[in-house]
Amino acid sequence: MVAGRNVPVLIGAVPLFTVTSLSLDEGYQVARIAGSRLAQLVAPTTRTISVEAVLVGRTRLLAKKGLEALALTSRVLAAATAPAMSLAGIPVVCGMTVSLDMQITNLRFTQSNQKRDAIDVSITLEQVPRSSVSAITGEALDMALAAGMAAAPSLSGNISVERELGGAL
Repeated sequence: MVAGRNVPVLIGAVPLFTVTSLSLDEGYQVARIAGSRLAQLVAPTTRTISVEAVLVGRTRLLAKKGLEALALTSRVLAAATAPAMSLAGIPVVCGMTVSLDMQITNLRFTQSNQKRDAIDVSITLEQVPRSSVSAITGEALDMALAAGMAAAPSLSGNISVERELGGAL
């Protein structure tokens, strides 16, 4: 992330400012080459993003309702937004990836006595590509994020590779 800034993770239009963990799972389909011991990666399988966050402040219930709306937990909302969901999924923008056409597959909210003014949220999203255009656009945005993050100052206090290896590089 950019040094000195709290950049939220965006799930659709819902910003999550206190993300405690985010994991990205990607896999690839392997096919055996006929008559050979060799195998080849032929296609990526689904991309899954898991987010653990805390909703805090006076807007925590608005964020909760926004996430529920994105997950289409309301039958009325699902019927009203179904035509739009056939064109585009939920975009997820974070410091690790830009992923378009995601869909919430699991949403869990937890509130406890220890944190009465906060709501813990666990979100699992799975990529459901709508078209090849959106898939290509998503990959192009992901590449742009990677290039931009390489140029941005880092929060990490790690020693540079040159210093760590004694200037051997």
